[in-house]
Amino acid sequence: MQVSHSKEIANFHIVGINYKKTDAAIRGLYAINPAQYQQLLEHARTVQLDDLFVLSTCNRTEVYGFAASPGQFIDLLCEQTKGDRDQLLEIAYTKSGEEAIRHLYQVGTGLDSQILGDYEIIGQIRNAAKFAKSEGSLGSFLERLVNSVLQVSKLIKTETGLSAGTVSVAFAAVRMMERKVPDIKDKKIVLLGVGKIGRNTTKNMIEYLGVKEVTLINRTLQVAEDFAVQHGLKYAPYENMVPEIQQADVLLVASNAPQPTVLVDHLRNTSPKVVIDLSIPFNVEAAVGDLEHVSLINVDELSKVQDETLQNRMGEVPKAIAIIDEHMEEFLYWYKMRKHAVVLKAVKDKLHEIHMREIQQQKNGATYKQEDMEQVSGRIIQKMINLMAGKVRKETEKSDLYISMINDIFETGVNQE
Repeated sequence: MQVSHSKEIANFHIVGINYKKTDAAIRGLYAINPAQYQQLLEHARTVQLDDLFVLSTCNRTEVYGFAASPGQFIDLLCEQTKGDRDQLLEIAYTKSGEEAIRHLYQVGTGLDSQILGDYEIIGQIRNAAKFAKSEGSLGSFLERLVNSVLQVSKLIKTETGLSAGTVSVAFAAVRMMERKVPDIKDKKIVLLGVGKIGRNTTKNMIEYLGVKEVTLINRTLQVAEDFAVQHGLKYAPYENMVPEIQQADVLLVASNAPQPTVLVDHLRNTSPKVVIDLSIPFNVEAAVGDLEHVSLINVDELSKVQDETLQNRMGEVPKAIAIIDEHMEEFLYWYKMRKHAVVLKAVKDKLHEIHMREIQQQKNGATYKQEDMEQVSGRIIQKMINLMAGKVRKETEKSDLYISMINDIFETGVNQE
């Protein structure tokens, strides 16, 4: 099927929402899970979109790629999520061309993160692009751009202090527990969902709070058991979730399910507790926050937990931007040279075509003489001049520019002043 847009930079777009303009509840409407991601890429190909990837985290959902217009990405997101198109048009940001490229650099290096310098985002970009490539939906431009962003992210981490110190959603959860739960070492803690965020939060609790009374629950029991054994913790089967969370003093939810797994009925008649929902979309029913004996905290509230580390990171921003500028310039130079290479090859092919046609005509004469070969060369040269002259005559407004370029390319030595 013919693609309706070219792979020019002007047709490279990003459409997305993030924490700056939308709360976690709205972001949850447009979050893309792995199954939806695959379906989105499959649907994209049916509407002639074959070079894109989707970044969906707790703080943002963004589509990067080539399209005739950003509106096509709006349609893709609404096709696969519970979100409303009119709402998305109001809240989404769109960027195109070099502005979109710079945005990916800023996202990948943590400059656009809810917690400045968040280094986890680069792994999420890597995985998102890798999945798109495995589905045949990542072209050479996007792959090279992502690789450049990965390189820049690594450089900024090693050459600046932008990601120095311990600041992340997982760490913010620990700081929040420290403030909200007196005598945390003596409390019963339950973690629902032993994915990356859940594991990181648990490690931080052990290291910074010295807790030991932690019970892990996961849909796949083996995952919970392996992590529990490794860190000397308890674990319980998913079927025991309700009684376990009812007995907890602190409940951490990182189950990453498409809908709430902890319901208000689960906690209606229980002891007082702090519930921290680390999931997007929310995995704790909103009504839980209305229970007087429950303090419900979500990822947006966690982002407000500040640390002196963040102030130090702010001072590193100019250094990070300078590194981005340098490598973005290198990427754009590669892109322009690639375009030139394509043009030069096309010119070479055109000249070869003229050459072969003239040679074939000469072969029809049966005999070859030196003067015949000179005539062939003369005709080839004249046809090249005719092609250039024809273009100059046709594009009268650009004729001076074309002649100047030809003069420079062939280094004629003619002074046009």
